[in-house]
Amino acid sequence: MRISTSAAALAVGGSLALASLIAPAAQAVGTTGTDEQCRTLGVANLYGEFIEGDDTHTPDAEGAVAVGGNADFTGGFSVGQELTSAEVDALPGKNALVVAGRITGQNTQVMKGNGVYGSKADNVVVQAHAGSIAQGASPIDFKAEFAKLRAAATSLAAVPQTAGATVQAKGAELTFTGGDAKYNSFTVDAGKLQGAKDVFVKVPAGSVTVINVTGGSYDMAAAGTTGFHLWDEGKSAFLLDDKNQSAAGGAIRAKLLWNFPTATKVVKNSGAAWAGTVLAPNAAFDLGSGGPVNGSVIAASLTGKGGAETHHYPFTGCLPGTVVPTPTGTPSVPPVVPSGSPTSPVTPSSSASPSGSPSVPATGKPSASGSASPSASGTAAVPSASASPSAQANEGGNLAHTGSGPVLPLAIGGAVVLAAGGGIVVAARRKAAKRA
Repeated sequence: MRISTSAAALAVGGSLALASLIAPAAQAVGTTGTDEQCRTLGVANLYGEFIEGDDTHTPDAEGAVAVGGNADFTGGFSVGQELTSAEVDALPGKNALVVAGRITGQNTQVMKGNGVYGSKADNVVVQAHAGSIAQGASPIDFKAEFAKLRAAATSLAAVPQTAGATVQAKGAELTFTGGDAKYNSFTVDAGKLQGAKDVFVKVPAGSVTVINVTGGSYDMAAAGTTGFHLWDEGKSAFLLDDKNQSAAGGAIRAKLLWNFPTATKVVKNSGAAWAGTVLAPNAAFDLGSGGPVNGSVIAASLTGKGGAETHHYPFTGCLPGTVVPTPTGTPSVPPVVPSGSPTSPVTPSSSASPSGSPSVPATGKPSASGSASPSASGTAAVPSASASPSAQANEGGNLAHTGSGPVLPLAIGGAVVLAAGGGIVVAARRKAAKRA
């Protein structure tokens, strides 16, 4: 009888101890929002110019530059002036400049971080101001990364336009309007987009916005597009995006992605400052000869000269769907999920949800609060390698994501169960001994 009582006490005590740990874990994978994770564009997210083939460009790229082919910087080129120390630390090998092929140019300056190139032309000058320059193998597998980026572009384009979102043309103006606080997806034909002289984007600050542009080519110069205007809720007005001002202190352009899944050519009008990051993995991208991209450019090749720069405003949004994993050991960029958040796959739905967001599982819906907001200057903070959880590569080409599963809590739970149960047994035996 005493043995049965001890066994019962052990079972009850163990069950209660384990339940106390399983309950929070079960809640974490529910719909509370505590489990949200960030899926980004992988290694490409770390670079202001991420080019599969050749890059022919002057005079500046404020962020890091990675080139899978040859780089022609004749006329002078500076790289990485606006990078933070944490952003440099997050780069593969701390390389702000990666040229897998041959580099040409007599005055290439790497302002922050290191540089690596495959070979260089005669009389080439490449200098690092706060790092080192070396000849060697590329730390980036461009073929593999662009295979994932193409899958990413296709996956994002498959997300239906958000319920209630509109794309409205009025004369020479084209306005994108979406009201979802977390994620707004739009689809527009390239011909319709390039017919606008002014483009307006009205979405809540903090929401991720993906504008999917269909068609084989896009030429912004066709209609002479000159302005990208973003809605500023605080001022109740659209602001023309440029270096000195941006809606909501840069929060909207930081999460604005222009997706060209099928375009083989993209031309930016020289007179325009293009707000947001451009994902055009199959396209030859022409920056023109003036006016910057206020974001990153991910393309098959790039040309630009004169005042055509890429300004350092990295994409910081969380994306749904099957997109690029960051290689194991490479720090991810913000948004950062608190340590201990469980991970789960996210798959875009074939139809819009009633709330107006793409129908993705609650465990992976893009989060407005999960990302670091850019400062007033538009520069987003990026965690260092030591502060950021390691991104794990998902099978099937899923997005890079941060967070960890509930394995550790369950392991601890097992130990607590044993300790609790053992304590109860000892107490029962001592009580029995006293009675005897």
